[in-house]
Amino acid sequence: MIDEAVEQGAPEFSVEEALGIAADLYGPALQATPLPSERDQNFLLETKTGRRVLKIANACETKFRLEFQNRALEHLSGADLPVPGVFRSLSGATVEPVADGRGRRHFVRLVSYLPGELLARTRPRSLPLLARLGELLGRIDAVLEQLGPPPEHELKWDLSRAGWIVEVLECIEDAGRLALVERILRRYREAVAPALARLPRTLVHNDANDYNVLVEDLGLDGQRVAGLIDFGDMIACPAVCEPAVACAYAMMDQADPLGAAGALVAGYHRTRPLGEKEIEILADLTRVRLAVSVANSAWQRRLKPDDDYLQVSDRPAWELLETLETVPPALAHYRLRQACGWEPCPTSPAVVSWLAACPEFGPVLEPPPDGFSPVLDLSAGSLELAGQALFGGPDALEGHVRERLDRAGARTGLGRYAEARLLYPGEAFADSGEQRTVHLGVDLFAEAGREIRAPLAGRIHSLADNDRDHDYGPTIVLEHRTESGQPFFTLYGHLERSSLDGVRPGQSVEKGQRIGALGRREENGGWPPHLHFQIIVDLLAWEGDFPGVAAPGQREVWTSLSPDPNLILRLPQLEPGSGRMSRREIALLRRRHLGPSLTLSYREPLQIVRGFGTRLFDELGRAYLDCVNNVAHVGHCHPRVAEAAARQSAVLNTNTRYLHDALARYAERLCGLFPDPLEVCYLVCSGSEANELALRLARTATGRNGVIVFEGAYHGNTGGLVEVSPYKFDGPGGSGAPAHVHTLPMPDPYRGRHRGPGSGPAYAGEVRRLLADMEENGRPPAAFLYESLLGCGGQVVPPPGFLLEAHKAVRAAGGLCIADEVQVGFGRVGSHWWGFELHGVVPDIVTLGKPIGNGHPMGAVITTRAIAEAFANGMEYFNTFGGNPVSCAAGLAVLDVVEEEELRANAQRVGERLRAGLRELAGGCPLIGDVRGEGLFLGFELVRDPRSLEPAAQEAAYLVERMKEEGVLLSTDGPQHNVVKIKPPLPFSTADAELLLEKLGGVLGESYLAG
Repeated sequence: MIDEAVEQGAPEFSVEEALGIAADLYGPALQATPLPSERDQNFLLETKTGRRVLKIANACETKFRLEFQNRALEHLSGADLPVPGVFRSLSGATVEPVADGRGRRHFVRLVSYLPGELLARTRPRSLPLLARLGELLGRIDAVLEQLGPPPEHELKWDLSRAGWIVEVLECIEDAGRLALVERILRRYREAVAPALARLPRTLVHNDANDYNVLVEDLGLDGQRVAGLIDFGDMIACPAVCEPAVACAYAMMDQADPLGAAGALVAGYHRTRPLGEKEIEILADLTRVRLAVSVANSAWQRRLKPDDDYLQVSDRPAWELLETLETVPPALAHYRLRQACGWEPCPTSPAVVSWLAACPEFGPVLEPPPDGFSPVLDLSAGSLELAGQALFGGPDALEGHVRERLDRAGARTGLGRYAEARLLYPGEAFADSGEQRTVHLGVDLFAEAGREIRAPLAGRIHSLADNDRDHDYGPTIVLEHRTESGQPFFTLYGHLERSSLDGVRPGQSVEKGQRIGALGRREENGGWPPHLHFQIIVDLLAWEGDFPGVAAPGQREVWTSLSPDPNLILRLPQLEPGSGRMSRREIALLRRRHLGPSLTLSYREPLQIVRGFGTRLFDELGRAYLDCVNNVAHVGHCHPRVAEAAARQSAVLNTNTRYLHDALARYAERLCGLFPDPLEVCYLVCSGSEANELALRLARTATGRNGVIVFEGAYHGNTGGLVEVSPYKFDGPGGSGAPAHVHTLPMPDPYRGRHRGPGSGPAYAGEVRRLLADMEENGRPPAAFLYESLLGCGGQVVPPPGFLLEAHKAVRAAGGLCIADEVQVGFGRVGSHWWGFELHGVVPDIVTLGKPIGNGHPMGAVITTRAIAEAFANGMEYFNTFGGNPVSCAAGLAVLDVVEEEELRANAQRVGERLRAGLRELAGGCPLIGDVRGEGLFLGFELVRDPRSLEPAAQEAAYLVERMKEEGVLLSTDGPQHNVVKIKPPLPFSTADAELLLEKLGGVLGESYLAG
């Protein structure tokens, strides 16, 4: 279908000629700008009344067809659909003829300009956006159907005539790629084209490529399809061609192309339902469209080697074709079925029903499991698996299995079906950007050498020794049939290598026949000895192997392909139980029973079931890099800390009215980390308790009540601390500062009252002015309460010299200085143990919390002997749980880990890399106004204008939400909520930092943030 006349009929008008045509036919235009097009010529016109698009058709185009396109646009506009409107000429026509310099006649139209960004340039192409595109195409096709058939027109983009590309295959120079297209063509001729001929036809747009779809990015409110343009390829064809064409472009450059296709098809199906026969060929038809595209590009490259527009989709189209070549066609079909809300594998219900109705099966393991066989919880949130067993390799896991079996006095242990696990590491278990976690079989843990038997008759389908690390090892797949002849399969993995001796495909197997034995770890893929038993409805052309673990996002498809093996095993312990609550159930109970002021992070809250190191894991085993949890100071669930607390908890936990060496040793160790004269500590249960007690100490020692704090500061959640926290009393629900609380300007060198690194003396002057005012009013201060680095203030580092001068001024006025180190203490700043040390000061009182117990509820106040003695005025201070033996054990372990793992040095080294990387990002992103912080207490501020410093709070919130979707947890802070804070656990590695910077770079380059 190479139409040389179309190539020869391409219009070639200059900008000046286009302006003249516009003036003659529609009225004067101020400016004309060429727009890209394959066979026509388009100009963007600037007029006094707005923007228009002048469309000059190919000389081969008929007036009748163009008038039909205009009629379609008017019909769609009348249905309130986002398509270009049609303008009539000065003579009242919708189509006008013009002649070019060669005497050829071209037809001209004027349509409205639709604002928006091209989908091709939109990042990300989110799944909700693709679903909305599908919905729009479905609505458009439903309206177009009312128009009746268009004029007959042969078009190379008509997928029902795609065989034409055989004429240009010689233009594809790469032999491998040529073979790929030839395979697609062969399947098209044999299966796709005959099926297309039997499907319902309708009028469709037929060209929803990413240069014809306009998008408006609404930030946190998502993305919407702003318009669909270019109806030049509109034809009557099988309706399924519409989503097939759109999918071909929607899938490009996506980590999970079939997930993108599924979203689009689901949207189309909601507004214009597709039939099962249409879905059956849709994935193949999408590949046909891609083949047509790359073949056409190869041909066009020969004709017009300098026309970049004609090659615009060539690279991503080839990459997508090569990716789809690795996907079994049936799997693509099943994923699209699932997107439409159908059973993914259509033969699965019949197999499940037949298995459920069978009176009995033979045992799989000899001797079979019994009622005493324990079920091992290997899930992501398992309370029986500590981090060491999950992440410590095969030895740790095998030790746990043996311990569980010994404790139960059982020979066999069971592992659940459809359980989300964290046991499958590395690239081998990665799929479409997700780590595979969902277990598709049942595990039967037992000693190596136990016999495996066939539970029902069949034949050997295939076998293999999958000897890679963490693979199946020796594996046998049996084929069975239902009474109606429907095939299905059972898989037996992790066998003894001798199980494959003398076995060949096609051999018959009787019910109860021995088919192998359990293998040792050295031969079974490196796992504790066990049988992985799995039912498979469709092998998807696999031989001797089949995925035994699925990606969370594809769970429904793979559990349809591999239904519950307990249909055969029939073990009561494995019957589906209540399990964990869903996110929705948890949210409902929270709303019902927890106070409404307790909020959740993120628009779609996470259900976190495990933490380890610098990662958090949700209920489906998805991992998130935790960049904000400064409570898990030495890493989530550090085994040293967890073990120390558990060990002490099993022996004694009581109050401090008894002598206990843990309290004495911890007090000595903790106080030894502070400079003189800070030598006395009080142990409490939280940072809030610590700050509350610190204020009592200061007020008792000075006999005064007044407190000086920074604007925007937050010091705790008690009533007394909310009164000294402007972050709270100046915010929603607050009632302003009490009379005894006095605020200082935040010493922010970036956007504060005084700016620049040399602003320390100016801010110190503010302290002196406030103190003079307090003295004049007869209200001298009891205390100056400050964070050494301001957290809720926006990760602000006070300018050099400021705190030193502030200390001098406050003490000269008779007040005490309290350093709130709840967020920044214990080496987070890297170079020092405590943030105040960065400023060359020694406070009178220091408060500690958050990281002190690595998640165990602890806090502390460190002060001088003189202040402690002043506080001992006859009123006893006692804290029931502060300083209990379990807390002290946890606290000691934290100190040990910080020192032995050199986490301060790590915080300094990785923090420097992060700061440098953030500044590199800022160099290419005007949105980042400032990068600041010390060690692993960092922040970067987003502003819309570097001069006015207009805060970009919505952009910051968008970035945090998108980073969560990318598997990185961040949060915002600051009075304007425009500072993104980075406060990860101290084991945060250089690799973690590089991952964070890589993901940040990607999100900062997205349409909404890049502008």
